[in-house]
Amino acid sequence: MSKRFAASAALIWLVLGASAIAQDKPLPVAFVVIDTDHGPHTFRVEIAADTASQEKGLMFRKQMAPDAGMLFEFPRSQMEFFWMKNTILPLDLIFIRANGTISSIAPNAVPYSTTTIPSVEPVRAVLELNGGRAAQLGIEPDQVVHNVFFGNALPNRAR
Repeated sequence: MSKRFAASAALIWLVLGASAIAQDKPLPVAFVVIDTDHGPHTFRVEIAADTASQEKGLMFRKQMAPDAGMLFEFPRSQMEFFWMKNTILPLDLIFIRANGTISSIAPNAVPYSTTTIPSVEPVRAVLELNGGRAAQLGIEPDQVVHNVFFGNALPNRAR
């Protein structure tokens, strides 16, 4: 093996290895509170705010705590399309407007499905919860989701 080849191979290994490590670093965590007809409910969520974390989402996760989830934050309101490729858990997808109100809910998305799940209007965020959780808690369209991202965080629940 030539020195040049060995140096190139080492450089490639370092770049790919660093990239893999960066993708697996823990995401920031925050709280969201949803005002339901039964009272407020708090979730501890991971924040997916960059392309890499949004592309991975909750893929390959085998379990998630009942009051956990992932909040996908987008830089502007836009139509969003999700799928369940490589996602083991059934999920509820809660599409959220820029003002923090729920636009629509796609309940119990089918694991591994590559069928797209669209928002019904431009949204600023999507909250993924365990499948069926929205129905269990009475979460419905037009209810308010509180978080600093929407500018309506409740005291003691900031990111």
